[in-house]
Amino acid sequence: MDDKPQNVPAQPDLAASIRQARVENAERADAIAEARELEIARLKALESALEPIVDQAPQGVDLFDMALTQSEHPRLFLDMIAFIDMAQDKRTYRFFQDTRNGRVLIAESQSPETIVAAVADYVARRLVERERALTADPRVVEGPRPQPTEANGPATWPIAKSRPRALHFPPVGASEPLAVAEPPRARSRRGVVRWLGDVLSLFLMLLGSITLALLLGIGGYWAWAARLRDLWAQWIGAPPF
Repeated sequence: MDDKPQNVPAQPDLAASIRQARVENAERADAIAEARELEIARLKALESALEPIVDQAPQGVDLFDMALTQSEHPRLFLDMIAFIDMAQDKRTYRFFQDTRNGRVLIAESQSPETIVAAVADYVARRLVERERALTADPRVVEGPRPQPTEANGPATWPIAKSRPRALHFPPVGASEPLAVAEPPRARSRRGVVRWLGDVLSLFLMLLGSITLALLLGIGGYWAWAARLRDLWAQWIGAPPF
């Protein structure tokens, strides 16, 4: 009788799993690259359709400058605040504008004609806003007004030069004008305080010198009594005290 089991599960092969994961990763990378190339191609075609609209802007207006970014998520920028990209299905165009309140979706469609019409409306609104700003502040377009000139006079009046002021120095013996004469009592009090400070400083210096001398004497006597007396008696003779 055979005791071995009939259905034995196979051991998982790590090397085979790694190879399969690498193949799937390569296929996924190829799919992502193909999708990115498809997005870029669609955005380039849309850019070609939008160029005639942007070119119709008045000369000297530098609001619009289309640029296609070759990034992981391609975008077609119309200006600093508006751009077009592709949705997740890679077929739908999305037209966004960055505002003070956040990003706003202006248009979304799979038809390039719809996006072109939305961009035309956007360009028109931006131009109208610029005209209103220039109308509200005429100094933006007007140059500086020339100064009125007289028939026989100069274009501008000469600037008056300041006259040099004479420097006044006080006499050598005179005191400063802001200095206040002190009374004799305050002057004598200050002299007494200064004398007391000098006496106290001298007393402290003497006290410190005496203390240092006493400490040196005590230290020398302790060294003589502890060690130097024996050395004197051993090498020289009888100690003097």
